[in-house]
Amino acid sequence: MTTTVLPAASANWRLPFAATLIAMFALQLSNLGFSPLLPSIQQEFGMSYTQLGLFTGLYGLLAMLLSVPAGVSAKRFGEKHVLGVGLLGVAAGSVLLGEAWSFGSALAFRGLTIFGYRFAFVSVLIAVALTAPRSLRGRTMGVLGATSALASVVGAPLGGVLVGEFGWRLAILGYAAMAVVGATVFWLFYRPTSDDPKGAGHPVDGASSRSAFVSPVVWMIALIVGLGGFGQFTVTYFVPSVAKALYGLDAAAAGVIISTGYLTAIVVNLGVGLLADRQNKLVVLGLVFIILSVASASMAIEDLLIFRVATATVIGFGFTAANQLYGLAGMVMPRHEAGHAMGVVSLGAGLFGYFGPQMLGILRDLTGSFAAGFYMVAVADVLTLTLIAALYRMTRGATPI
Repeated sequence: MTTTVLPAASANWRLPFAATLIAMFALQLSNLGFSPLLPSIQQEFGMSYTQLGLFTGLYGLLAMLLSVPAGVSAKRFGEKHVLGVGLLGVAAGSVLLGEAWSFGSALAFRGLTIFGYRFAFVSVLIAVALTAPRSLRGRTMGVLGATSALASVVGAPLGGVLVGEFGWRLAILGYAAMAVVGATVFWLFYRPTSDDPKGAGHPVDGASSRSAFVSPVVWMIALIVGLGGFGQFTVTYFVPSVAKALYGLDAAAAGVIISTGYLTAIVVNLGVGLLADRQNKLVVLGLVFIILSVASASMAIEDLLIFRVATATVIGFGFTAANQLYGLAGMVMPRHEAGHAMGVVSLGAGLFGYFGPQMLGILRDLTGSFAAGFYMVAVADVLTLTLIAALYRMTRGATPI
């Protein structure tokens, strides 16, 4: 079953796009705003940093397994149905996690939450690809990224305060409630539109009939999203632990640091999105990763002010880069392959989303310092810059992106 597409119109994409933004806000509130709860969860279940890395990196492990099935499901059943069910899965997993009695049960219920999240997240990306006009793709992905960042700006400090007042088990129920609200709004108001009768994308590496599963450009974008995005993801989840271990800050103070990063992301997403619509997107992304490599390495310096600024930069620019790359995937393939393309690209994010937190946790336990993990992130940023240059050469002479 596929979702019926409305006739092209100049303004009929705005309401579905707004509904998609609300769904993304609800989704990311639980995913990104969740991090201030982690030190309390770690303490209650006696997790080592390696176990904490597994608990957070489980997101990436499941994303590897679920991203392609999520894209296929969205194409088969419609992104509207898959996203709604996914958000309800996030709510159910969050409620159960609040009742966990051991590390094993917490890991299992976190897995259920991520299961719902992954299907919903891939469907959000597809929904944007099927509603936003191509000429505004950079800006609409920037607005989507800014909305995601706003969810963390609200969720992280709120989570820190709720943990201090009520404990993490009650705090997590607020995220579950918001997921239900997001699912309801999306079901009521979302319908896909397109300003391009031939599809949402313009293939750059072959005929329009080519599958996303065999597109070299799509797989290259997947690798770039993964390698370039795992630093921002890893840093977000480990900031509370670093802040507590090195600077003696509590969950509320760590939430403020994270929210500062996502406030930065709101501004950077909008600015980079506007720039990406006016300049070659890959050139813009190359500049972003130059900034990221310097900021990631700076996090290893044990100075609270530098840590705050570097964290804000890594989160802000890293989050922006990931959103623009997802938008790029929606542009290089025809409309009917949007689901498969987003699934493949999300697969790359999942691979490194698991590898990043797990490796940082292992390096922390082995070295007794977080510095090695931050240098690992900086190296990944430099490698990503190299891959962007390679993608630029692959797409040179094709439809401008």
